[in-house]
Amino acid sequence: MTDEISDILKGDRRIIIGSTIICTIFLVAVFAPLIAPHDPLAQNLERRLSPPSSEYPMGADNLGRCVFSRVIYGARLSLPIGMAITGTALVIGALIGAISGFLGGRCDEFVMRIVDVLLAFPGLILALVIIAVMGPGILNASFALVAVGWTGFARMVRASTLAIRDAEFMEGAKALGASDFYIIRRHLLPNVIAPVLPMAFLGAGYSILALAGLSFLGLGVRPPTPEWGLMLSDGRLFMRSAPHLMIFPGIALSMTILAFNLAGDGIRDALDTKSRMTDEALRR
Repeated sequence: MTDEISDILKGDRRIIIGSTIICTIFLVAVFAPLIAPHDPLAQNLERRLSPPSSEYPMGADNLGRCVFSRVIYGARLSLPIGMAITGTALVIGALIGAISGFLGGRCDEFVMRIVDVLLAFPGLILALVIIAVMGPGILNASFALVAVGWTGFARMVRASTLAIRDAEFMEGAKALGASDFYIIRRHLLPNVIAPVLPMAFLGAGYSILALAGLSFLGLGVRPPTPEWGLMLSDGRLFMRSAPHLMIFPGIALSMTILAFNLAGDGIRDALDTKSRMTDEALRR
C-alpha cells in the first residue's frame, strides 16, 4: 500500500510542479547573496524608477534600489515566515484538536465553542483587530495570523480523532494501561496528521498572502526591509509611470501561492485516492 501511495504522489503533476517551484524559491532565498546583483537596501537616486535593463534586470524603485535584488531577498522573509506561521498554527491546532476529541465531554464542548466563536469572524479581520491592540510589526502580525489560523486545524484534527477514538488499537492501548498522553502522542496524532497535510500547504500559501496584505497596509514588515507586500505598497504610487515596481513582486507572490496551492490540491487528491483504495480493499 505504501508503494502505491508513493506512486500516486510521484505521478501527480500538481505535486511535482508545486514542489519544484517551492524548492526553487527556497534555493533562491538561501543563495540570495550570490544571486542578487546589488545590495537590496543600496540607493542610487540617479537611476530611480528606471525600467528593466542589464544593470537592473527588474528596474529600480523610487529610491533607486534594485527591484530584482529586493524580490530575491523578499523570498528570504516571506517564505520562511509564512511556513513558520502555518507550522506553529498546525502544532497548536493539532494538539488542541486531538486532546479535545480524545477527552470529549465538557472539555470538548468548551474548546469547540471557542473555535466556533473564532471561526465566526473573518480571519483577516480578526487579525487586524489583534494588530490594532498589539501594534504593527512583523512579530505581532505573525502572532495575529497564528491566533486565527490554529482553529481550522483544531477542528479537522478533532473530527479525525472522533473517527478513530474508539478503534481497536486505541482500546487495546487503554487496556494495557497506557496514559492518555502516551496514547495521544504515539497512536492518535500519527493517524490524524495525514488529512491535515493538504490544509497545511494551502495554509502556508494563505499565510504568505495574508502577511503580504498586512505589510501592504503598513501593519506587517516595516521599511526598508525588502518584502513583497511592502514592495507592492511602495509601487502602487507609481503604477502608471513605473509598473514594474508592482509587476515583479506580484509575480513572485502569485507564483509562490500557486505552488503551495498546487501541492496542497495534489496531496489532497492523492490521500482521497488512498482512502478509496483502502475502502475497496476492506470490501474484498
